[in-house]
Amino acid sequence: MTAVHSAPAPGQSRAGRAEISDRSRAERRLGLLLSAPAVLVMLLVTAYPLINALYLSLFSYRITAPDDKRFVGLANYWTALSDPLFWQDVFTTFFITFVTVAVELVIGFGLAMVMHRALFARRTVRTAILLPYGIVTVISAFAWRYAFDLQSGFVNSWFGLGDYAWFSGRWSSLFVIILSEIWKTTPFVSLLLLAGLAQVPRDLGEAATVDGATAWQRLRRVTIPNMKAAILVAVLFRTLDAWRIFDNVFIMTAGQQKTETLSFLTYRQTITRTAIGLGDAVGVLLFLSVVLIAFVFIRGFRVDLSQVRGDR
Repeated sequence: MTAVHSAPAPGQSRAGRAEISDRSRAERRLGLLLSAPAVLVMLLVTAYPLINALYLSLFSYRITAPDDKRFVGLANYWTALSDPLFWQDVFTTFFITFVTVAVELVIGFGLAMVMHRALFARRTVRTAILLPYGIVTVISAFAWRYAFDLQSGFVNSWFGLGDYAWFSGRWSSLFVIILSEIWKTTPFVSLLLLAGLAQVPRDLGEAATVDGATAWQRLRRVTIPNMKAAILVAVLFRTLDAWRIFDNVFIMTAGQQKTETLSFLTYRQTITRTAIGLGDAVGVLLFLSVVLIAFVFIRGFRVDLSQVRGDR
């Protein structure tokens, strides 16, 4: 019995892939050559510190006692993971991240709609909305700290709160930290969502209007589904950023009142206690959690990120 093989269709290989022309192949080769230096620099900047931190996390090592450096394997990771303080900081970081990203997504979408539909003074409106994001995080953290401070603040007098000490309790401190974080980075979310709104085909909204759809139905059935990729990018970027929160906590409470986050724990172990090995172990765990968050967002939501840049 003779096997019969069908000839591949013109322009396609046996594997079903489109054949690449010599010009496309040369352009790919040129692209790789041009991007190679940037890739090498990125690897040197990002990969080396990570590998070095991973190496040092396997040692019991204090910078004040370099001669007492001992290999302990995964003991530093066990010390961190078995300490209730670590999981308390994980919960604090998760709480700050969840609340800030959820609120910023709602407010940011509203601001993006305002910027998208502004009929006059559009540049002024966009500049006013984006202004907080241009302020350095440390400066905005000091401003919010002084605003809620008993001695120099004006919040208590404005709202008739008397001598209520905002930074004397855990939840009131977290409230101020979250409020400052939302004020500072909501413009970033609105900017990303504004780019998503610009990609929504206007014809779809007009067709839905002709069919009698209400504003809420157009938003739910037309606008949001077409912004899925932009929303994912905004939520992903802000989640990763909020998960690494450090500045606001450092300025406002210095980690007191159980407001310490994972980034602050890494700083405290590495810089304050000079426990380089344990601090690097916490830093590696923080890095792995960031990778896990990115993986869950990209694979879990099953969104093609190339849609954001209009490849499809």
